[in-house]
Amino acid sequence: MSVPAERILALLRRRFPVRVNSTASLVMDTDKAATAIARKRARERGEEERVPRKPGLEPLSTDERNDLTTTPWWLLGVFARAATLARHGRGRGLAEHWQALKYCQALGAGASGYLALTEEGQNPELSYRAMQARELGRALGLAIAERTVRARFPDHLVSTVDAEAVLLAGFGRSDPRPSLGARPRPDFFIEAWKPGEPSRLFVVTTNGNHQKAPKRTGKTDRSAFKQLARASERAEHFHLAEWNTTPCLLMSTELLAKEGITINALQAPGQGLLPQRPATGSDSADTVPSKRNPPYVNSVRVPALAGKESFHDGFLIPRKDRAWFGQVLARTGAAGQLAFAGAGTEIAQYLTSDQGRKQYEQRTFAGSSSVRDTDHRFGTTHFFGTDQVFRLNGIRVEAFSGLAEDLYQLLIGGKVEAYRRRAYDLRPTLPSDATAPGWGPVSFGEDGTVMALRVLP
Repeated sequence: MSVPAERILALLRRRFPVRVNSTASLVMDTDKAATAIARKRARERGEEERVPRKPGLEPLSTDERNDLTTTPWWLLGVFARAATLARHGRGRGLAEHWQALKYCQALGAGASGYLALTEEGQNPELSYRAMQARELGRALGLAIAERTVRARFPDHLVSTVDAEAVLLAGFGRSDPRPSLGARPRPDFFIEAWKPGEPSRLFVVTTNGNHQKAPKRTGKTDRSAFKQLARASERAEHFHLAEWNTTPCLLMSTELLAKEGITINALQAPGQGLLPQRPATGSDSADTVPSKRNPPYVNSVRVPALAGKESFHDGFLIPRKDRAWFGQVLARTGAAGQLAFAGAGTEIAQYLTSDQGRKQYEQRTFAGSSSVRDTDHRFGTTHFFGTDQVFRLNGIRVEAFSGLAEDLYQLLIGGKVEAYRRRAYDLRPTLPSDATAPGWGPVSFGEDGTVMALRVLP
């Protein structure tokens, strides 16, 4: 018997606790997993190959390890906002963030009262199991990563941007098409920013798995240790200015943990400073940044250990190019905001050719167009955006995603710096509830975005 759509929408706006695990023993188990992975590679390849890993992993601080209490719809909103420029589906005009809608019935209350996969969430088609682990793992991991950054910089706004979309601006190989190939890299960048001040950059990796911990122990499943070990390798392939100065957050989500969904989290410290930008002029984010080609092969110099320094491949942003990278990061984030609101060709102005600008300059094919063609008012804020109508157990449901009108108009006009100032000023006035009159679940972002769901008449 199918669940009524109204009941599903009510569940999506209900708050659930989500377990967070970040301990010294998790660090030790991750180190052991990394050693085992290295030994296996040595056996398979006949020689020992040194794979660089992020050093100095440690648990989150005591306050940052608290369980997260949130709604399933908020988690789907986190994933949707981060997926706007993802290149997996290449739907072009069909906004990538709508892929979050397929998980409307996947999350609910577990036996312990904590958030868990529902019966439907535990039975995805076999070929989609890996996709569910990756995408729901990202939603949950990013929620903790963003919460951590906000707690450290409470007077800043936080922006999450797909790392591949950003790195393509300087490291993309344009023949036959922009690509980072098989180069290991982090999943996301989180920027904590405040107008008129230097930004802070965090490297984030997120994973998920469906493995169950052994019943006799009930401890964290070993798959999480392996995922965190490999995540430390991917994080080690990005450096700002010089080796080991960029903070990172590593997340592995156990979707089938005995006590409910559990997010395993580790960190590595660093400053991650990006220079303060002027509000106008050639060095501001309003200007198209010049073409740069930072080094990759043997670009990362690791200080001498036992009297011998070493080098390894990585996405290194030289100190002199940090301002350029900040421009690219801000403009890519602006493109993501417009994509979330359903903008079309206007997105192209913020992307380079290597970042896939042509995808947004071209006309989309029939049935895939997702353009800014609707608007709604929530409280006193008017939002411009796009919608998607689909059936949920036979009932027509509308999903809306949008951006506050003031912010949308600034981005359409190419005014990134003014957008950031206005977004920062608007933050105290924006709605923040989990629902709104006439709607079911609603996810308001402090950056002026909204994603809402309702049953259509």
